[in-house]
Amino acid sequence: MSPIELGVLGCIVLVVLLMCSLPVGFVMAVTGVVGYAVVINTQAALSVLSADLFDTLASYSLTVIPLFVFMGQVSFHAGISGRLFNAAYHWLGWIRGGLAMAAVGACAAFGAICGSGPATAATMAAVALPEMRKYGYDARLASGTVAAGGGVGMLIPPSVVFIVYGILTEQSIGKLFIAGVLPGVVVAILFCAVIMIWCTMRPSLAPRTQRYSLREKMRSLSGVVETLVLFTFVMGGMFVGWFTPTEGAAVGAVGSVVIAAVGGNCSWRMLARAAEETVRTSCMVLVIVAGATMFGHFLAVTRIPGELASWLTGLPLPGWMIVVLIMGFYLLAGCFIDALALVMLTVPIFYPVVMELGFDPIWFGVMIVLVTQMGVITPPVGVNVYVVSGISRTIPLQTVFRGSVPFLLALIVAVALLILFPGMATYLPGLVH
Repeated sequence: MSPIELGVLGCIVLVVLLMCSLPVGFVMAVTGVVGYAVVINTQAALSVLSADLFDTLASYSLTVIPLFVFMGQVSFHAGISGRLFNAAYHWLGWIRGGLAMAAVGACAAFGAICGSGPATAATMAAVALPEMRKYGYDARLASGTVAAGGGVGMLIPPSVVFIVYGILTEQSIGKLFIAGVLPGVVVAILFCAVIMIWCTMRPSLAPRTQRYSLREKMRSLSGVVETLVLFTFVMGGMFVGWFTPTEGAAVGAVGSVVIAAVGGNCSWRMLARAAEETVRTSCMVLVIVAGATMFGHFLAVTRIPGELASWLTGLPLPGWMIVVLIMGFYLLAGCFIDALALVMLTVPIFYPVVMELGFDPIWFGVMIVLVTQMGVITPPVGVNVYVVSGISRTIPLQTVFRGSVPFLLALIVAVALLILFPGMATYLPGLVH
């Protein structure tokens, strides 16, 4: 068999193993090592494996991941997420579907200090779902809102997917973070519009709740101040150049502990639980990164990335249409492969194509995150859906999937807007020198 045929066979084996629900990182590593050994030789494959493992686990750039994850875990265990939802509820609860909108707003705010879509969905499922069910919200609307809203955390910085994309493409992680702000806000607004339209068409889905006075609304904002201060300091510091993304992550981690301590929510037990969850999540991410790196080296020796890039750039189509085809691939593949794994697998293939076509790399990074955001709420993988269904065991999995469908339409609109108006992603990074 030729190297290209071996590469195609390796991709098929990878997809089959992933559909068997085997661990993503180990599947990519094993497939990559075996494929590399077949194409080159066993000694070279083992040598590359050891080098990839060491380079990944010893990478200074990747230390930003556990630091941001720790910041999110401390914020969660300190009760910041609950106070965010309470503030959003006071301002939006009186509108029909207002609690669901409040959940979207809280997801966006918590995503700003968490960086993980599934973690945001898990947090809001524990905080917002019981409140919506208590006030008579339909299970489809409530669960679908939380599952889709958790995906906003992938766009709102800090984002683990942005970090990995920046490392793979050697782009500024700070600029990628800033580029995700406007699209993240737009997606949150589109989600609220979906909720409003859905509840207008079917008022029984979401009964109105009580109105609060202006004084009570202003008092509820005290729960937002700590998040706003932390987000502004971390992101603002990177924006003006006070510190790098890794240093910003360290500042954010320490800041979250300080906020928890000042609020009387810090204890050794809480810090231990946050550290345990951080180690578990960070190890999962780093294993995926190492496995994808090994699989990427296998693809490189099969020449598939170069051949695919040459084929795409040679198509008699305008550049924007080729990008639409690439985005369609991400949308389809996101139904079967985890978002982070998908980015690790495909960016080395499609990034050279997009650069050859003359598109902005920061814009492309935002596009990838936006499209893979659809994958977290589409079957059969739909990790956010599984998270929400697992935390709220009374809501069946198919109910959460059905509730997520309207939000897919909002994400498609967001993708179209980003293609038509690329300045949504490039304007703010352009202000950074």
